[in-house]
Amino acid sequence: MKTYFQPFATPVSKIKLPPKFTFPFYYEPHPLCKIAVNEVQEYLKTQTDFDHNFGLDASKKGLPIGKMFGVLVVQNKQNGIGYVAAFSGKLADKSLPEKFVPPVFNMRTEGSFYIKGETEIDKINSQLGALKSNEQYLTLKKSAKKLHKTISESLENQRKKMKAAKIERKLSKKNAVAILGDLEYKTLTKKLMQESYNDQFLYKELHEYYDSKIKKNGKELTVLEDKITALKKERKEKSNFLQQTLFSKYAFLNQQKELKNLLDIFDNPTIKPPAGSGECSAPKLLQFAFANDLKPIAMAEFWWGISPNSAIRKHKNYYPACQGRCKPILTHMLNGIKMDDNLLLENLAEKQELRIIYEDDVLVAVNKPTEFLSVPGKEINDSVYTRIKEKYPDATGPLIVHRLDMSTSGILLLTKTKEANKVLQSQFINRTIKKRYIALLDGNLVKNNGTIKLPLRVDLDDRPKQLVDFENGKNAETNWEIIKRENGKTRVYFYPITGRTHQLRVHAAHKYGLNTPIVGDDLYGNKTNRLHLHAEFIEFLHPSTNEKMSFRVDPEF
Repeated sequence: MKTYFQPFATPVSKIKLPPKFTFPFYYEPHPLCKIAVNEVQEYLKTQTDFDHNFGLDASKKGLPIGKMFGVLVVQNKQNGIGYVAAFSGKLADKSLPEKFVPPVFNMRTEGSFYIKGETEIDKINSQLGALKSNEQYLTLKKSAKKLHKTISESLENQRKKMKAAKIERKLSKKNAVAILGDLEYKTLTKKLMQESYNDQFLYKELHEYYDSKIKKNGKELTVLEDKITALKKERKEKSNFLQQTLFSKYAFLNQQKELKNLLDIFDNPTIKPPAGSGECSAPKLLQFAFANDLKPIAMAEFWWGISPNSAIRKHKNYYPACQGRCKPILTHMLNGIKMDDNLLLENLAEKQELRIIYEDDVLVAVNKPTEFLSVPGKEINDSVYTRIKEKYPDATGPLIVHRLDMSTSGILLLTKTKEANKVLQSQFINRTIKKRYIALLDGNLVKNNGTIKLPLRVDLDDRPKQLVDFENGKNAETNWEIIKRENGKTRVYFYPITGRTHQLRVHAAHKYGLNTPIVGDDLYGNKTNRLHLHAEFIEFLHPSTNEKMSFRVDPEF
């Protein structure tokens, strides 16, 4: 089996095997996985089997790109315990080092349909490039643009003249009423009407003349643009065919040896499998195990190298499998395997008390505990909303004015009337409400304060995570200042100017933000007992009295 199956270099006989397989979308790495990961990372530090710039060595050539790696602890037919390893995507040198299991489908095998398809598409791209840069095409296009501009200006001038003439005719008729007799007025009206018809006829003639001129001058350009359109259509058809064929080649096993390709797994005619589906390390590992009669015991994935520009990935940190690409595939591959419970479905708020810190006839303020939903979720109904709705069944308003992330603790405002809700909503929209959060960051910050401006959008392939996206993201701004530095960590105030989902968590963790995750952030940092983020202070105008009000609650960390 070549060298794919690797016995542990570290003694592991005294470590108990887990009773169930890892739930891949939210987990704490098993000790065996941690040992396997450590061995793989030691290999990555010194390997010479492949050439890839992970962004960890400033002297390394090539575009720096970090990679997700994975380990799968397995048991072979002889009951030996070892592991197999994999990386997501491709390495820069496109090699397949024997340290890592092969891809589910190697699209770059010499002479493969994919290579041929790529070559054909590259040929079309070359033809398109040649046409678009052709001197005759560029000259004709420039000339056509100039002609269109001249014609547009000429027609606009004619419309202005017609409008001025219309106003003048109207004025002439108005003035003539008082000084001309009926017969003379009738003659004038007829004359002015004829002028109007003449103007409209002239404009129509002018429009037709220009249309014929554009058609005559644009024949050569039309021929070239038709060629470009035809090539684009051919490229799209070939690309779609190549993609569909590729999807059919990516076929995945489960422990029952049932085979399903991407088209079967993503069985939706309107939704294509996301780009890179099947290239992640988790499907590669399980595919190899099932194909070679290795029993999966536990799994973990970690990031190696520089973080990408959009998503947050920290060097050596563990990460769950992604929801968009991997969840449908792994649902098939892990069918019938007993897995750890999905802790994301556990209602951690069930035994927690929701403490009310203020209430009157129209307003309620609560101190929301950590891991407590603001509103009901898809799987968990218990929330601040349902608790308050139960406590105040006669409340007429929507109750919820704003939200806190499930993992964030702190002050949350609710209203009992529709009118109060509308007033407070307006204050949030107009950003007149002052909010302050306290967070404990997992590292020492150099600066004492600053402003973070990183636009955010949801990660469509891995909800509910957020991405930094300077093109399509929504504006997100946060002011911050240090409270104190303590034991290698930094306690800070956050003043969110906007209120985007996970804004403070992403602004803290992202490399273009503070590059220091909040302690306990299981999405963008490392999981601990809780997320150390707390909505500590809020100031607003009371929705009925218009008096300034403020609340402050210290965090429990």
